[in-house]
Amino acid sequence: MKKRKVELVVISDVHLGTYGCHARELVNYLASIKPKTLILNGDIIDIWQFRKSYFPKDHLKVIKSIINCASKGTKVHYLTGNHDEMLRKFSDTHVGNFSLQDKLLLDLDGKKAWIFHGDVFDASVQHSKWIAKLGGLGYDYLILINRFVNWCLKRMGKEPYSFSKKIKGSVKKAIKFIGDFEQTATDLAIEKKYDYVICGHIHEPKIIEIQNKVGKTLYLNSGDWVENLTALEYNNKRWKLYQYDEKLISSLEKDEAEFFEMENTISQELIEKFIISKK
Repeated sequence: MKKRKVELVVISDVHLGTYGCHARELVNYLASIKPKTLILNGDIIDIWQFRKSYFPKDHLKVIKSIINCASKGTKVHYLTGNHDEMLRKFSDTHVGNFSLQDKLLLDLDGKKAWIFHGDVFDASVQHSKWIAKLGGLGYDYLILINRFVNWCLKRMGKEPYSFSKKIKGSVKKAIKFIGDFEQTATDLAIEKKYDYVICGHIHEPKIIEIQNKVGKTLYLNSGDWVENLTALEYNNKRWKLYQYDEKLISSLEKDEAEFFEMENTISQELIEKFIISKK
């Protein structure tokens, strides 16, 4: 199967190792594309909630998919977030096509792109980590319950429902936080004269041009692979917000994902031992 060629793909907030992660869907997506550059913009592995008892095969397949991309020529930039902040001690590590960084500046067809996770703007993460971690745990279980409810709704032929989106949309503080986050990111980007500012962290996929008295910039957020199943794609000087849809992933693409699993030379046992050794 011919993969779809993409110049640049940005993925964030996968949260491998948690119940809410849609790893199988992400594996299908990665098997359907051939990016020149892949940016993993934070919270890919959820070290905050990591447990030896829960790291399914599909989660391992995501790691293998990323390694496979790098081995086949894709430049992979892993930018650290708050849930994988333990990796920040290894920042500025470069091995072959893989690099581990905290932030990234890219030149995209003559325009400057400023890329980082975004937790630096979150006061709860910076000053009250135990509250943030407790909230993350509660969010994980909320998503788990939500997935069960949606399974029941699907069996009854009804549309899925998102608890977290309903909460975000109804709680004034949540709405204000998202607005403040976007405003802070864009104000700094405009001040630094960046054409694009690309974040993750808040699980709100978006592409919007924001302007203030000084200038304007394009704000982009890659969303997540817990609720929204989204990614940012850059091709021919244009950005697109990709939304995963099971119906759009053909049986051929699923066959490709299965074939990749068979051909990958890195054994599952080695990856499991590596993860456990780092615990």
